[in-house]
Amino acid sequence: MLNLADVFESLTHNRPEVTNLVISEAVIDSRQVIPGCLFIALKGERVDGHSFVREVFNRGASFALIEHDVESDINVIDLRSAQAVGELTEISLPVCLRVENTLTALQQIARFWRRQLNLRVIGITGSVGKSTSKESIADVLSVRYRTLKSPGNLNNEIGLPLTILHLGHGYERAVLEMGFYIPGEIASLCDIAHPHVGVVTNIGTVHAERAGSKETIATGKSELVKALPPGPEGVAILNYDDPLVRSMAQKTSARVFYYGLSPAADLWADQVESLGLEGIQFRLHYQTETLYLKIPLIGQHSVHTALRASAVGLVEGLTWPEIIHGLGSGHSQLRLVAVRSVSGALLLDDTYNASPESSLAALNLLADLEGHRMAVLGDMLELGQYEKQGHELVGVRAAQVADQLVTVGTRSHMIAEAARRAGLSADSTHEFNDIDSAIDFLKTNLKSNDVVLVKGSRGIHMDRIVAALEVPE
Repeated sequence: MLNLADVFESLTHNRPEVTNLVISEAVIDSRQVIPGCLFIALKGERVDGHSFVREVFNRGASFALIEHDVESDINVIDLRSAQAVGELTEISLPVCLRVENTLTALQQIARFWRRQLNLRVIGITGSVGKSTSKESIADVLSVRYRTLKSPGNLNNEIGLPLTILHLGHGYERAVLEMGFYIPGEIASLCDIAHPHVGVVTNIGTVHAERAGSKETIATGKSELVKALPPGPEGVAILNYDDPLVRSMAQKTSARVFYYGLSPAADLWADQVESLGLEGIQFRLHYQTETLYLKIPLIGQHSVHTALRASAVGLVEGLTWPEIIHGLGSGHSQLRLVAVRSVSGALLLDDTYNASPESSLAALNLLADLEGHRMAVLGDMLELGQYEKQGHELVGVRAAQVADQLVTVGTRSHMIAEAARRAGLSADSTHEFNDIDSAIDFLKTNLKSNDVVLVKGSRGIHMDRIVAALEVPE
């Protein structure tokens, strides 16, 4: 377990014996404080964590990392001064540790702590499917190894270091999600996490408004495979079906392991069949082996999730019975949840986020289900140069799948227009600029035989629709 001596050594290269005090947890949110924890006071756009130092100490925190002055009566050790650290003979708790920059210090502590641990790290990046793949990979590895995974979507320069500080010497594997917004970000995360295995899901248009073209996004994501150690210790697990991912093999010295739906991949699947909300079944091929699997992941696109988890299991030495047990545990379906509305309609809640790629996959699932199919689709944000193309692609597929289309937001008018051009009648298309109007329409018009997909970018708050329609607990 991390202790104060580790913090001192990571930040000052000095390890006074007086600092062997255990740190129970590392947090940036004052509401998550537990006794004995380290609170990192970060300065955000709206909130400065330094304002909560007194509160976190009252809640039982023992240590706070700060970068500017707080209340004058709080004990402070200035880690910017080597002399002050060297002269330490005792520490009175609670105590603030003054550093130049708290975010940089958090990352420095995590980088140091990672190198004290004897475990293998699996890094995951890609435009769509990172979180579900992380969960599924962790399910598989947990069958044999004590495994830690990134909680939620803690995949950035703050979340990843916090996850690493959760690790202790008993862990054997860590599965870490890595997000990308700007060039160099994943390289920085890899410098902290030191991954042995890199999994790349796909390259899509998510966050293209900030990240740029798909080629720029691919370059950023490839920083993961570039950071891997040479094979056989390092393994790059790449999606053979995505040309931009497949070509990353040229950018790594790690062993390359391809997965996909092509026989050219090392691990591949065919005969993929959706069983609706019961999951999927498919045939799996690896070397001379062929296996028939049925797993509880929803939607045909989930076969790629199963392939990624199986690939990690194989390169980490698991047997097929162990891998199949992990895939069947059913903990990985994070995003889409099926609930009933007051009218009896089946609501497919896929409101976590949306991109053209994930929306097409959700519409493909809707196509597999029986009933009167309705697609309730909100704006997809941050698509940049792909905004018009992305919304129109989703509109065309909605016309092929849905009996009725409801759109929410100004951008999703493009979905409705494309759907009508693709053959969906005007009477079957309903456009709303705001959530409340859509809720009013659905409350009045939903029938018991409706199967309703609800999806849109998180910033549109499509989850409010599901909350307003579902049967209260």
